[in-house]
Amino acid sequence: MDEKTGMPLKQDIFLEAGVHIGTKIRTSDMREFIFKRRDDGLYILDLRQSAERLMAAAKLISKYDPQDVTVVASRIYSGNPAKKFAKLTGINIIRGRFTPGTMTNMTCKGFTEPKLILVCDPKGEREALMESAQNGVTVIAFCDSNNETKYVDYIVPINNKGKRSLALAFYVLAREMMMSQGKIKSYDEFTYDIQYFEELLEEDKVEEDISEPEEETKKEEKAKEKKTGEKSKEEIEPKKEAVKEHEKKPVKSEKKEKVEEKSQKEEPEDEKSAEKAKEEKPKRAEKEETKKKD
Repeated sequence: MDEKTGMPLKQDIFLEAGVHIGTKIRTSDMREFIFKRRDDGLYILDLRQSAERLMAAAKLISKYDPQDVTVVASRIYSGNPAKKFAKLTGINIIRGRFTPGTMTNMTCKGFTEPKLILVCDPKGEREALMESAQNGVTVIAFCDSNNETKYVDYIVPINNKGKRSLALAFYVLAREMMMSQGKIKSYDEFTYDIQYFEELLEEDKVEEDISEPEEETKKEEKAKEKKTGEKSKEEIEPKKEAVKEHEKKPVKSEKKEKVEEKSQKEEPEDEKSAEKAKEEKPKRAEKEETKKKD
């Protein structure tokens, strides 16, 4: 606790974690939690309100039995620190996609009836908010500048998309919860740091190691497809050129072919008539000579 500011941590730590960095969109619900708008269009959250409301949220959660509290964390950056928070405090957690009917359908796998839920992103966890409203469950939510706060009972204005920002939030909540539970008597006994909440668990590391080779194989397959595509193009192009050359060659029409056939047939008849004419010439000459003598 910073005695000068009354904040759970020094202000510099909050600033380094980017807790105050919002988005380029501001909803009317979040207007009162905005400090200013930067020149680049990003909205800056009021850091003092973020710290105060984070501490108030921790006190509110500590009033409930851990088994009656559930954290809903659909994003990767929120799921990892939330799981560590749940491990230290005994609170329930729903990681990943929130299955519809989790709080309303008794036959649904993982059915639960919490008395309080902590939502890490109202936009991505809208189904959890709606089911909480149906059952009258109290809702605490980490809200960024672009979030709507419908069905939210208590707003904690915070950068809910940043990895370090969420790690800091769950660090503060875990420390305050363990203090209220009597697991630690002072902050000095809290041996975990913000980096602990930011680091991946061993299970998550294994999942990442498995997913990496799958991505590599996909990349290799895509590369092969590109190569085969290039080969097929090379094979297709000469065929296209051959077709074009064939199209350029003059094609004889049926009429021209018939005329040529007729001319070929008429050629021998012309030759016969020429031979007859040659034979008749001397005969005519003889007849003319006999006429002259007479």
